[in-house]
Parts: sequence; C-alpha cells; structure tokens
Amino acid sequence: MRIPESCAECLYNKQKRLTDNERYLDEVKSLLEKRKEDDTSPYMVYLFNQVYEKYFGKQASFREERKKYNDLVLSMEDAIRNNIEASENPLMQALAYARAGNYIDFGALNEIEEERLLSLLDKAEIYDRDIDVMNSFLKQCETADNFLLLADNCGEIVLDKLFLQQLSRRFPHLKMRVLVRGGEVLNDVTEEDAKYVGIDDHAEIISNGFPIAGTIYAMLPEHVKQIVDNADVILAKGQGNYESLSQCGRHIFYAFLCKCELFTSRFNVPKYTGIFIEE
Repeated sequence: MRIPESCAECLYNKQKRLTDNERYLDEVKSLLEKRKEDDTSPYMVYLFNQVYEKYFGKQASFREERKKYNDLVLSMEDAIRNNIEASENPLMQALAYARAGNYIDFGALNEIEEERLLSLLDKAEIYDRDIDVMNSFLKQCETADNFLLLADNCGEIVLDKLFLQQLSRRFPHLKMRVLVRGGEVLNDVTEEDAKYVGIDDHAEIISNGFPIAGTIYAMLPEHVKQIVDNADVILAKGQGNYESLSQCGRHIFYAFLCKCELFTSRFNVPKYTGIFIEE
C-alpha cells in the first residue's frame, strides 16, 4: 500500500515526538523523501528503528504493555467465550471480537483507552456489509487444507485464539498456522506472546523473522514464504498487515479497525469502524 504525503508526514511527526535530535530527524526525513513506490509504512518504521539504534541504542521495550493487555484480555476470556458460544453464529461472533481487539495498537494510536476497548468489545458485531465476505470465507474454508492467520497485536491475539477455536470446531480438517513478528516491535505479537496466551494449543506458531510491524513477503525466510504460498486461506489482522500486503496480487482476507485518517478516508467510515474485506 503506497505511502501518501499525509501518511509520510504522520510517520515523521511520530519520530519527532521521540526526539528533537536533528541528525536523526534528518535521516528519517531523507528515508521518507527517497521512499520507493512499493515501500510501506511498516517497512519505513523498520528502517527508522535501525537509524534510531545507531544514535540512541535499543528502542524502549513494550514488554510490560504487551503483558498488560494479554493479561487484561485473558481475564475476560471465559466471559467472551461464553458470549460467543451463546450467539446465533459463534464463528461470526468470534471474528467480530477478534476484529474489535485490533484497537490495541500502540503504532497507530498515541494512547490506548481501556474504557474504549471495553466498549468496542461490548459492541462487537458483524455488519450486513460483512456477510458476503464471510460467506466467501466459509466457502473457501470448506475445501481448504491450510489456514494461515497473520497476527497483529498483543491482547488482540487472545481474541484471535477464540476465533481459531471456533474455526477449528467448524472446519476440523484445517491445518492452522499463525504468523507472528520475529522480534519486539511496539506491542505486536511475538512467538513468546503467542505461547503465553496459549494459541499454540490451537495452531502452529511461525515467526516472520524480523521485528517489523507488518508482513513483507520479500523479507520472509524461505520456509515461511513456502507456508504463505501454500496457504489455501489467509486472514491478515490489522492495519500493518494490510499496508504491507494490500495490492500485492495475493488472495487475502483482511480484518481490522480503521484507526487513522488514511484508513477512514480510504474506506469512507468513521474512526474505529471494523472492516472485513477480501482482496
């Protein structure tokens, strides 16, 4: 997904909030000015982080925040599972919860409000516009062998687990895999986080090999490329995965919340609207 000028400005301003070091900011500006047509926001942030380490050392860890939100959503897991199983369509309701959990994003948002998260979860639902996409998703899962979930944030991954439970119940023949980040980046899910919430009881966990807040196919290890290539159905969670994979020519389902102006204007919806699309 191409980076427009408004998004480039936002990326720069986020780095400016970290430091007023002119040499660092000049390098960030240069990277943005020299960006290629197919460079994406997650890739640019990955480059920024490399420059940041040159000047300041390792970025601050989000380990405490990741654990906080994993624990928060784990504390609600049983209640949410009960709501899912009591609904008319548990699989669709589970997807609605997993999509609402995409709010927990320290990359797109400057502040995470627990009250807003709880409100979004309380109102999680599948919209009429999602039905055709869901029907296509279900039809393809019926004949698929391999399912791949591209995970995004901590906390959200607990709700992804509940979705995988329902998907496995509906399609027990599916081989489930979950692709996570290859290192710490913001509050994105690592292999450690995925195991902490117990998703390895339901799916094989795969690392994308890099601390990058998206999925850039060219950067994936060869064995991971094969997994992506051989996946019959792919569900990509979050804006970062959409930005790095959209319009790449692959058949992918995307589920996320619109959390910034780039997405609200692209899909012509209010902020925090849930999107479920097939590309």
